[in-house]
Amino acid sequence: MSDSNKTDFTNPSTFILLGVPGLEAAHVWISIPFCTMYIIAILGNFTILFIVKMEPSLHVPMYFFLCMLAVTDLVLSTSIVPKTLSIFWFNSREIDFIACLTQLYFIHCFTVIESGIFVAMAFDRYVAICDPLRHSTTLTNPVVAKISLAVGLRGGMLIMPHPFLIRSRPYCRTNIIPHTHCHHMAVVKLACSDTCVSSYYGLFVVFCVLGLDVFFIAVSYIQILRAIFSLPTKDVRLKTFGTCASHLCAILAFYVSTIFSSLTYRFGHNVPLHFHVLIANVYLLVPPMLNPIIYGVRTKQIRDRLLQVFTHKET
Repeated sequence: MSDSNKTDFTNPSTFILLGVPGLEAAHVWISIPFCTMYIIAILGNFTILFIVKMEPSLHVPMYFFLCMLAVTDLVLSTSIVPKTLSIFWFNSREIDFIACLTQLYFIHCFTVIESGIFVAMAFDRYVAICDPLRHSTTLTNPVVAKISLAVGLRGGMLIMPHPFLIRSRPYCRTNIIPHTHCHHMAVVKLACSDTCVSSYYGLFVVFCVLGLDVFFIAVSYIQILRAIFSLPTKDVRLKTFGTCASHLCAILAFYVSTIFSSLTYRFGHNVPLHFHVLIANVYLLVPPMLNPIIYGVRTKQIRDRLLQVFTHKET
């Protein structure tokens, strides 16, 4: 590493991404699951979008939200994987300062958007199961459009201060980021001025936004489970419960890894750095891979339409 990385500077032109610190020798092996998960996420989410677009009967709120989730997952995974794989395979570690801020913004913006979509989908399931007669009148297309706009604006506006706060800081000592991508706290820690505002605002987003989303999802699913256990037949109860359980697994995979990653970066001083980095990649890679399977393949309408497509091609 050149000496220029150790000298004082105010506005770095580039940052250096290390990948997974301490596991550099295993980068090629680590790239295999990363690349596999990314390919599954790309194929799965594009398949969802294709099936919903081609099947008019799926043009209903549940599948509109599912398409939003698919687009969000595509953006999240594509925001980090190409650069991460270039580090692993070609040792291409430099990233432009503005490109770093752009990547940071997209990652955290679409994380908040995905959280909002999970809330919207939980509300949709709540109305569909607990008050099915009013579902079509409650979640009309204009209402779905307004919810979608609100979810997108919330994510965009809440994360907007992050890149501006980071850009306003002076940087010194090093421009080396011990990470695979421009994670918010990893970049903030490089500043040589007081970063309390950035840190506290990040905690505000975690607790007051993601925390509230978790609360609303929990309330929705408690009501859904109560309705499930009041269903008349055991088979219907088990089938509906199995669907809800798989949805909850996808939601937990997202929130647990997201909140754990955020908190360990601030308070987990004894946690190994490579563990920080790997966990931060989990919530950006695992949910985009799992969501098309859990929300798509396990959904009868999408599964049937997908089988029709393949059957038609064989014929």
